[in-house]
Amino acid sequence: MNRVNIYRAATSDQTTISNLFIDEYMADANDAQLKIYLFLIRMMNANLPTSVTDIADKFNYTEKDVLRSLMYWESRQLLALDFDAAHNLSGIRVLSLENAYEAPRTAPRITPVLSFIRPASMQTGMTARAAMTQPSPNNTAAGMSSQPADGTNMNNTITKPDYSLDELTDFKNNEDIEQLLLVTEQYVARQLTRSDMETILFLYDRLGFSTDLIDYLVQHCVERGKKDFRYMEKVALAWHEQGIMSPADAQSASRKYDKVVYTIMKSLGKNTDPAPKELEYINRWTKEYGFWLDVIQEACDKTVMTTDRNRFAYADGILTKWYQAGVHHKADIPAADASYKRICAITDKQRKNDNIVTKNKFNNFAQNTYDFDALEQNILSN
Repeated sequence: MNRVNIYRAATSDQTTISNLFIDEYMADANDAQLKIYLFLIRMMNANLPTSVTDIADKFNYTEKDVLRSLMYWESRQLLALDFDAAHNLSGIRVLSLENAYEAPRTAPRITPVLSFIRPASMQTGMTARAAMTQPSPNNTAAGMSSQPADGTNMNNTITKPDYSLDELTDFKNNEDIEQLLLVTEQYVARQLTRSDMETILFLYDRLGFSTDLIDYLVQHCVERGKKDFRYMEKVALAWHEQGIMSPADAQSASRKYDKVVYTIMKSLGKNTDPAPKELEYINRWTKEYGFWLDVIQEACDKTVMTTDRNRFAYADGILTKWYQAGVHHKADIPAADASYKRICAITDKQRKNDNIVTKNKFNNFAQNTYDFDALEQNILSN
């Protein structure tokens, strides 16, 4: 066939598409993704506003379809999506393919993304499903197994089952789960293994976590440099034990914990993030010893007034003594300190008494007793 010449008509009303997009990205995208991306470029070039609803109406898509397409392009690093505190899409940044230095945010979002693409009716269904996983007091009376439905056994531990390939396949075929797995792969920057997916299924199936909460959990761990799914599972079990069942619950618990850590660090004259060893001390004081923040701050104040070095170890010594003395509240500290001073005074006095004899060189000489009369008779008889 003859070659066809392609030329441009003389008009200023046009939209320019990057050649790199056509060469590298267009073939892998579906019709909806292509239409939505091209429409965004057109609106951006014309400096015109739009919305998810407008795009959905224009192409006869659902809002869920539109948001899925936007997330696809974000995963390909052609868009960056911004959301407000109410989880509403507030901005779309079209990233330039020609500028190698411009790239989307590499850090995970602070809020979950899946709630943006799941209709409210499905969110209600997820809440109902999570509620159904909680143990019911009527199960045994109805002749059902006494094993709680949330996967806990009788000693209140939760065991992770061995999921079959069919169970994993059914799990992955869920539309919301498919999106969750895609987002999770973006966070951890690799393809998920079967073990990874079993962990996610465990959180969803046995712990009753919603996809939003799992999404937030993965972000929470990745932000802290932890991409190991065994670590994520431990965090999830801790959240389950604390009754955390939504991203809002998790954010609230995280803010409370971060505030405590920041306050302790500041009380010890530290303006940096805690090192692993310092965090170990803080966890001991707050979790193992169970001290309230005001008690820990009192120990920090005493430490700062006493030493400039090894402050965490010094404060740990104070708090350990208080813990052993049964301190529970700040009001208990004066009595514990007074008791400790009395013990120290008695010990010092005993030590001084013991040193009186050892410091006398004459008393260190082994003295003998003699019978002088017997000694005189012995000399005369010789």
